[in-house]
Amino acid sequence: MIYPFVHGQRPQFPLRVLCRTMGVTESGYHSWRARPQKRVEDDAQLLAHIETVHDDSKGRYGSPRVYRELRATGVCCSRHRVARLMRAAGRRGRGKRRFKSTTDSDHALPVAENLLMRQFEVVAPNLVWAADMTFIRTTQGWLYLSVVLDLYSRKIIGWSMGSRMTADLPLAALRMAFHQRHPAPGLIHHSDRGSQYASKVYQHALQGMQMTCSMSRKGDCWDNAVVESFFASLKREECDGAAYPTRDIARQHVFAYLEQFYNRKRRHSYLGYVSPAEFEAQHPTNLKRIA
Repeated sequence: MIYPFVHGQRPQFPLRVLCRTMGVTESGYHSWRARPQKRVEDDAQLLAHIETVHDDSKGRYGSPRVYRELRATGVCCSRHRVARLMRAAGRRGRGKRRFKSTTDSDHALPVAENLLMRQFEVVAPNLVWAADMTFIRTTQGWLYLSVVLDLYSRKIIGWSMGSRMTADLPLAALRMAFHQRHPAPGLIHHSDRGSQYASKVYQHALQGMQMTCSMSRKGDCWDNAVVESFFASLKREECDGAAYPTRDIARQHVFAYLEQFYNRKRRHSYLGYVSPAEFEAQHPTNLKRIA
């Protein structure tokens, strides 16, 4: 409160007299006067960093992930300051939305017991995998995507895309995951009750890979919530508002999201705001022990 008083009395008294009377220095007063301008300059510099991170994420990141990315690159800032500057600049992440289920559980095929029971926290890789399918709109028609996700790191370890939602689609994703990871026998493979996962060919593949099948309860998407959450992120951050003219172009964009962004760069809140690949790299003993 001293410097504002000194400033208010300057028209009547010399600055030297005011500072001596109030027990402060003239240099301290001038530093106080410079602070507002310095704050403006610092905000402008921080906003430039924010815009770079936000643009690099293609507008996907909200303030929590922008803040984590800035801190990881050595930029000194607070979470609230980043949020304030993003609001003022009209910068925001892409909001959540809901999507239609692709599960066809109206079939007479045998289904497996739910062994997972929403226990999504896993202590090591290649213990529990979760699988599911979704669809992506293109001008040519639907492009279907099947993924296999390791619950330990939330990393997409297998995926396939096609124009038909047959058992061959998730089977290709499963084979990709298996050949990449070579898991030990007994891994739990969890999915919904869709006809593709309950099919003889898919179940035969699981048996050949010595995996234990687990399936969600009927009509309960929360039993496979981690993969559902991944699909929501994909559609919110990549597909929302996109007008893919062909399936091939959609494939290219989805591939880039999966392999170049999500697995390697996207900061995942569950993992302490590191990417799935970085999370696995931070815990190499678990990978060596299970792989």
